[in-house]
Amino acid sequence: MIDIAWSQFTPGAALTGGILIGLAAASFLLLNGRIAGISGILGGLLTPVRTDILWRVAFLGGLIGAPAVWALFAQLPPVEINAGYPALIVAGLLVGIGTRYASGCTSGHGVCGLSRLSLRSLVATLSFMATGFITVFVIRHLIGA
Repeated sequence: MIDIAWSQFTPGAALTGGILIGLAAASFLLLNGRIAGISGILGGLLTPVRTDILWRVAFLGGLIGAPAVWALFAQLPPVEINAGYPALIVAGLLVGIGTRYASGCTSGHGVCGLSRLSLRSLVATLSFMATGFITVFVIRHLIGA
């Protein structure tokens, strides 16, 4: 049985958010010549090049600071995590491994790569999505968690 929380269905906010993400990614590429892929930006801080540190920190700071700015004007949506710390740690490690194998994450491939008509990004995004669908099916219907 599918239970849809219709009170949380906000197509206007989703459309606005999608437009803003697209504009930000396109602007970042046009103005900086770089892909707005989070794993690549964060990974670049692990092996820093002196001239690249400031913009990477500013980009990540914006991602972290945006909810704080939002909270000044509106209530943040409720967060509900139905997993313990071991599951979250394993999930984080699997995501990290996956982004290394795919040479990028969903933001880099799904937003930036697809908009550039990259075949590699199409394959990566389809793999991300298929893995997510299969994981949800296995956990909810086969394991029953």
